[in-house]
Amino acid sequence: MELNTVSLSDFVKLATVIWIRGFESVEPAMINSGMVKVMNISEHTGNTREFSEIDTNEYLTYKGESDQAARGKVQQGYTKTMTMYRVAENIGISYEMRTQNKYPEVVNALLSAGAKGQNTIDLDLSHRLTFGTATSYTDRDGRTIDTTVGDTYQLFYTAHKLRGSSTTFRNRLANNPQLSKGALEGMERLITENTYNQLGEKKTAIFDILWTTDDPNVVNTAREYLRSIAGPEATHAGVVNVYQGKYKHVILPRVATTAVGAPDSTKRYYWGLASSTMSSFYLGIWEAPHLIPPAPNTNAEDVQTDDWEFRKIIAEIKSLLINGEKLRCIPPTSRKAVAETERRDPEKGCDSPTL
Repeated sequence: MELNTVSLSDFVKLATVIWIRGFESVEPAMINSGMVKVMNISEHTGNTREFSEIDTNEYLTYKGESDQAARGKVQQGYTKTMTMYRVAENIGISYEMRTQNKYPEVVNALLSAGAKGQNTIDLDLSHRLTFGTATSYTDRDGRTIDTTVGDTYQLFYTAHKLRGSSTTFRNRLANNPQLSKGALEGMERLITENTYNQLGEKKTAIFDILWTTDDPNVVNTAREYLRSIAGPEATHAGVVNVYQGKYKHVILPRVATTAVGAPDSTKRYYWGLASSTMSSFYLGIWEAPHLIPPAPNTNAEDVQTDDWEFRKIIAEIKSLLINGEKLRCIPPTSRKAVAETERRDPEKGCDSPTL
């Protein structure tokens, strides 16, 4: 396709399609992991959502003949508030690009912009695990991100509190071992002995996700344990592998990164187990990712440079794991709502995210 004055109107129509193609070209590892629950939130309903756990007792009480049935116990668990925030970027399409048939450069700009949107969401979600051993971290924009859970402790901790019991529980394996048969069995034992409701009763839960970073050694080790026909440490053939089909292996390429998204070798061996059915890791979407294309002779065309500004709004989240995170957010989609949001003080527009 040639990019010239005749084709410009058609190109603008296609700009959003090209941008979406870039957005969908990146695999949303965290969203597809099974750990994150996506919630679409209607506009004009405020910029916060409160999430709260409600637990009941696990077992019934004996009822004698003609006795009144015992009333079940109800216990409120962890509570966290999700507050939206927005991220965006302008894409400059210069006058020279439009008049000198620089179509490949324009298409690449739109494709890369779409990919950045998916990358941003995935990075921020991944960092809820990356910095899960701390109560906060400073993100790439200099904001302090709260990573505490409902009991004010960090996500991965050795003495989480329960609301209706003096019992504490841990979800961090002692000595932080690398993935191995012994470590995996240790983690399974931890799950068996440290999964409670808020009343301190043992809960039986199916943990069906084994997540790792993208470090080759960790990835290959996980695959050996989950896919071997024989036992991974067997000395002879015909031994059944008890791990085969037990977990879904999820590779999270952005967990082993710094706050700005650079590789961080100190986190290359991070791994863990998770439950897709019991996860309380929420992603709230107020405003879906989208592109706002310009039109000639509008305020989207810079009068000084004749550049067109393609404004990309990314539906960011305020991450919230009731049992371990805070969520991120995304505001309204309408032009009017966008304009109103732009006029607000950015420091007051949205709360900082957390896992």
